[in-house]
Amino acid sequence: MTKFSAVRRSLSPRAVTAFAFATALLAMPFAAQAQTLGYAPMQPQGYPQDQTYSQGYANQGYATDEPQAADEDAVLPDRLRRQIVSFDRNEPAGTIVIDTANTYLYYVLGNGRAMRYGVGVGREGFTWAGVQTVSRKAEWPDWHPPAEMIARQPYLPRFVAGGPGNPLGARAMYLGSSEYRIHGTNDPTTIGKFVSSGCIRLTNEDVSDLFSRVTVGTRVVVLPKNAPLMAKGGDPVRKRPAVTTLPSGRQALNVTTSAVN
Repeated sequence: MTKFSAVRRSLSPRAVTAFAFATALLAMPFAAQAQTLGYAPMQPQGYPQDQTYSQGYANQGYATDEPQAADEDAVLPDRLRRQIVSFDRNEPAGTIVIDTANTYLYYVLGNGRAMRYGVGVGREGFTWAGVQTVSRKAEWPDWHPPAEMIARQPYLPRFVAGGPGNPLGARAMYLGSSEYRIHGTNDPTTIGKFVSSGCIRLTNEDVSDLFSRVTVGTRVVVLPKNAPLMAKGGDPVRKRPAVTTLPSGRQALNVTTSAVN
């Protein structure tokens, strides 16, 4: 008893604290020890504990294109998803053909094939037909609603900077000197519908794919609504009348919000 008391008196308070901390560490699992000492990375907040880091930036909270693409594909019926189809219209490779009636855009690949995309087209009174060329390309374009559109819908903003909330979406291809464009959208549920003021819209994933194929000067053929072009593979080819010219005096930008007419 005398010896134990002597030893206890010989230990300083600091030594007693260090001894207690070391004892507690020995009783903890190794991973917990590492986190306590600040060496082990913690699991990213908001992700399940069994999720690995193999997904890279997505697990670190950075935006990637893949999740958005998956979401866009999920809202499209099979017929509107991007796919290579047979195509027997006499157009050279690199031409864009828009089948307004069936809400398809074809990018001609040649050798009887085309890449087909589902699109949204002009609503009643705003469809058009004609031949144009791509005069300019832009990534994440700004949006300036034209004066005629603002006159119809005065509540519209006068300017929207490019970005995910912009109704022109991720890419835009401008058609000649007109107000018409082929562009993306922040509302993929409008694909396959007659919704715009004349522009042709694709999902952001699809417009980015098309954008990578198209060059300035690409020929764009827009077919009349009453003369659909149907590719082989279930859709018979229909005889179509001659392509008409662009209507004059019509603004063609669009907004995806359903309240906009």
